[in-house]
Amino acid sequence: MNSALIASVSKFKPISLDEMNSVALMKRTDTKFVININYLPIVLNTLLNTYQILEIEGRRIMNYSSLYFDTEDFKFYLDHHNGRVNRTKIRQRKYVDSDLTFLEIKKKNGKGETNKSRIKIDDFETKLSKKSREFISEITSQDYNLLPSLWNSFHRITLVNLNDKERVTIDLNLTYTNDDKEKKYSNIVVVELKQSRFNRKSPVVKVLKKIGHNPYSISKYCIGVANLYQHLKQNIFKSKLIKINKISA
Repeated sequence: MNSALIASVSKFKPISLDEMNSVALMKRTDTKFVININYLPIVLNTLLNTYQILEIEGRRIMNYSSLYFDTEDFKFYLDHHNGRVNRTKIRQRKYVDSDLTFLEIKKKNGKGETNKSRIKIDDFETKLSKKSREFISEITSQDYNLLPSLWNSFHRITLVNLNDKERVTIDLNLTYTNDDKEKKYSNIVVVELKQSRFNRKSPVVKVLKKIGHNPYSISKYCIGVANLYQHLKQNIFKSKLIKINKISA
């Protein structure tokens, strides 16, 4: 891990997982940015006095692992590609450092709001349990035939605003795999601002604008699928893949 990054992370005041629950924001507006990892220490140092950092058992850079599910014909991916405003993503996510695994359903509506529902599960289920299938049916009002589509792992830094109800997740070292392919993004960072409604006065928005980065719509799931399943329709994501590769250089 970059020594400048570790030094920047170590300067923040910590916040515990329990303390952070008050800023869970299960219903929220998500705003994403994509930057080169070389900018990250600069961004963190600028935010030092306005945010706390999530710390679990002395760790501030956490390990995350996710298993996404989709239909056999990749309905969730294609809904996003085809511009449907009401979209669904279904995944299992393991918070490795906390040894917690959840089945999570994210639903996005036409207002740009994201609603997240989740239940705790024992561990990854490559074959969904009865409890998981029932939860998915309850939340989506659909009876999908779901299959594992994509594994995703990354490191995450989580910041909590000291003054406003706002969280920031900073994801780096993104790695995607399926049965026979792998794609790594070692030099890009996905910064995601989670607010009850978008506020451009956020210190995060200001510092990223100062270094030349505006909000950029991106789905980590769709980027992974576009990389690993190149037979699928991906016209709308080609420009995003080109931009990500350019930022990564």
